[in-house]
Amino acid sequence: MDLLSDVVALMRTGQPVSALVTWRAPWGVAVPAEPGSAAFQVVLRGSCWLIPPSGEPVPLSVGDVVFLPHGHGYGLADSPGTPLAAGPCEPSEGGALFSSTTSGGTGAETVTVHGSYRKAPGRAHPLLGTLPEVIHLPTTLGRHPELRAAVELLGNEIAQRRPGADTVVTSLLDMLQLYILRAWFETTPGKCEHTGWAVALSDPAISRALDAAHRDPAHRWTVAELAGVAGLSRAAFARRFAELVGQPPLAYLTWWRLATAARLLRESDAPVSAVAAQVGYGSEFAFGTAFKREFGIAPGRYQRQACEEVKAEQTGVRLGA
Repeated sequence: MDLLSDVVALMRTGQPVSALVTWRAPWGVAVPAEPGSAAFQVVLRGSCWLIPPSGEPVPLSVGDVVFLPHGHGYGLADSPGTPLAAGPCEPSEGGALFSSTTSGGTGAETVTVHGSYRKAPGRAHPLLGTLPEVIHLPTTLGRHPELRAAVELLGNEIAQRRPGADTVVTSLLDMLQLYILRAWFETTPGKCEHTGWAVALSDPAISRALDAAHRDPAHRWTVAELAGVAGLSRAAFARRFAELVGQPPLAYLTWWRLATAARLLRESDAPVSAVAAQVGYGSEFAFGTAFKREFGIAPGRYQRQACEEVKAEQTGVRLGA
């Protein structure tokens, strides 16, 4: 898998929530902050205003996509002056995978698609930390056609509820997340300083090295080997990688191996020894030591706790409630 695919696979845990909402003016909804989550809004019909956590209201039109990666609260309304109240697109614990509803008054109609999901605790990729609190991708003719296509498919699936919709909607939510990140990073480097993940992904040398490490994390990479993939000298590569990514190449690779191991432990019942080998550790003991140092818990115990959490989600019971 390449880096962005891995980021999406790593970031989400549990069942996502999505809703197709038909609003009729006047209307205004306040979505409260939900730490540890991410959410998006897409305008399918009509227009509205985003009331961000900070700053001025943002006008939205058909096809606009808004992504809030850090779980901050926000508002959505037919007009900046309309009072906000809790509404049908508010994220809910244990909510249905997808739903549709109508809300508001009797005026002009706006249709939006809302989606949210919990991010896996302690395993968020550092790339996500560089994102702003609000990403607004306005409709631009000819730009991001795959994002527009995914939005249309998602809206249709939520509205029509045909057989297989659970699988399709979950896959489309992941696709939408990937397309949002791709669109953001493709348009960001020229607006940013000359450091950070946006620049790293657009840097041919560093992106080649990242791609190689992500596609084969079990390989016993050396800095010299990754430098060869990047087409740079060892010293130039190590300096450039640390400048853009924020840590030395092998430190990042170690973190990525352990984050991948955490996902494998959470999503499967594979033996700890098999997971250790899959992410490049020659012994279960060495893997256990490194994993506990990173996550503060032994991998076997982590796997058992993750299994209990999944069972609790499936029965609609939160652990400790």
